[in-house]
Amino acid sequence: QVQLVESGGGLVQSGGSLRLSCAASGRTFRNYAMGWFRQAPGKEREFVASISWTGSNTAYSDSVKGRFIISRDNAKNTVYLQMNSLKPEDTAVYYCAVRYYLGEDVDRIRRSTQYDYWGQGTQVTASS
Repeated sequence: QVQLVESGGGLVQSGGSLRLSCAASGRTFRNYAMGWFRQAPGKEREFVASISWTGSNTAYSDSVKGRFIISRDNAKNTVYLQMNSLKPEDTAVYYCAVRYYLGEDVDRIRRSTQYDYWGQGTQVTASS
């Protein structure tokens, strides 16, 4: 069992930045790929970014590429999502998720059904 706790959400003006954190506990963090997803009201949960267990490879949705950066610190069992140039359409509940995955091609794990454990989510609101 893996427990995930997100933090860092909040209200920010359009164009601003936020940094989300997701702390993992319960199992060895190193062998897990991590992902960030988001869900806006009335919409399906969508992929945002993923990172391999080594941290060497990342993948992003087209809507956030160039603005968001995913990273991880295996010593701290934590994954981060740096969000820059936020737009009102980025407003959503953001979730982190993990999947046992030793591969480096994290482009292959963009579906929410491919992840095994989820955090409770943190609200991000970018006002116009």
